[in-house]
Amino acid sequence: MNTRQLFHFCCFLLLGLSPLHAQDLDLHGTIVHQQADSYVFVPFEVPSGIKRLDVSFSYTGREDHITLDLGLLDPERFRGSSGGNKHAFSIGIADATPSYLPGPLLPGTWKLLIGVAYLGEGHTSSYQAHIHFARTNEVDTTGFITSPIAIGDRWYLHMHTAHSDGSCTSQSGKMVPCTVFVTVEEAVQHKLDFIAITDHNAISHYDAERELQPYFDQILLIPGREMTTYSGHANVFGPTEFLDFRSEARGAPSINQVFRAAQAAGAVVSVNHPGDPTGASCIGCGWSVTEWNLVNGIEAVNGEDPKHYEADIRFWEQQLARGYRLVAIGGSDTHRPERGTIGHPTTVVHAQELSVNGILDAIRKGHVCIDLTASHDKIIDLQASDGAIQAAMGEELTAARNNGVSLAAHVTGASGSTLRWVLDGKELPTLPPESLSGDSADKTASWTSDGQRHWLRAEVRTAVGTLQLLSNPIFLNWPAKP
Repeated sequence: MNTRQLFHFCCFLLLGLSPLHAQDLDLHGTIVHQQADSYVFVPFEVPSGIKRLDVSFSYTGREDHITLDLGLLDPERFRGSSGGNKHAFSIGIADATPSYLPGPLLPGTWKLLIGVAYLGEGHTSSYQAHIHFARTNEVDTTGFITSPIAIGDRWYLHMHTAHSDGSCTSQSGKMVPCTVFVTVEEAVQHKLDFIAITDHNAISHYDAERELQPYFDQILLIPGREMTTYSGHANVFGPTEFLDFRSEARGAPSINQVFRAAQAAGAVVSVNHPGDPTGASCIGCGWSVTEWNLVNGIEAVNGEDPKHYEADIRFWEQQLARGYRLVAIGGSDTHRPERGTIGHPTTVVHAQELSVNGILDAIRKGHVCIDLTASHDKIIDLQASDGAIQAAMGEELTAARNNGVSLAAHVTGASGSTLRWVLDGKELPTLPPESLSGDSADKTASWTSDGQRHWLRAEVRTAVGTLQLLSNPIFLNWPAKP
């Protein structure tokens, strides 16, 4: 699979000419020695309908030890000061770069606060600030970093945790609400490449993640939340803006309206633990009326209990049988990270880069398998071809009646286990299970198409039948996704 004032002796210029972001601003100015040990206010206008404000700041003269500090005020209050610590920051409604305060982005006159900490006699400094406005109708799934952690066509690993009601042991041995730091650190110990912390209906954890991402610069933190409703539970990955979760409450949106809002915000939506019925142990868990075309995936494996995840897999395949192309993902749903449950199971994603957009795009495409053992080295990859036409997991392949379809499975880390081919939820009787040996195994098979619509996947089980690896399907003779 190969697949973003004190204004004397200081001037500024406002430019709104960017072809990509017509509302963006560039602020320019020059600061002179007479302004040393003072503060310079640079005003700019914030239009209405803004959900995030991103500022990048640079200035000349660092080689002469010139030091300019940075801060920000909105029309009503002080929003933060980062001194010389940061050259860029972001302020959103729900989260902000550390040193700055999240909250409503009021329209009106805002001011950059430039502290002239040091500027020697005879010197000047030219500064430039670029301000990007993200509007409420603009999709933003860039996450907490501006560039990918890693580049390259490779496999990446993922976990899911509901941290809002998560607990861990304090220094004195008490059970306390668990910090985001502990959860991320546990994920690092489990050698995960990325995680999505999905607190119940919360967005407050985004602030902590934005603070932690620069420190944890080898693991990607993907914005996530669990929409816990009375019509079912679902994870929303990507956007950080508030989404109304009060599904089916009096005067509130329906679950389908919730999903429409999430999709409009650029989210990946995944239904959680779908096999759980509604009851005292899981309020609102049962899924009934849902427009499945608004959903990207299903948590086909939740936790480590086979009785639990086998029911979830059946639920996923029931939706496939109804014609919905839903991606199977895994979620550990851990509420106690110190118990070592993070990454059980692990969603393994084949992506071009380790970034929020890179991972979410790969999940949308179904380039995903699930490792139920949290091994960090197990992978199952599936391909099918009809002559020169090839398809990978999550993709479609058209094969006319009586055409021979070549199948290929690549498996790593499963020596001693058995590969099984599954068509429409049932093992193919014409393709018996195949034993796997060695750290890496490649298995091929052939299946004769009947020209009808099917989905075909593969899985790896132990000698006693315990599921270890689950692939996403290849869709045979299905209409192309819109």
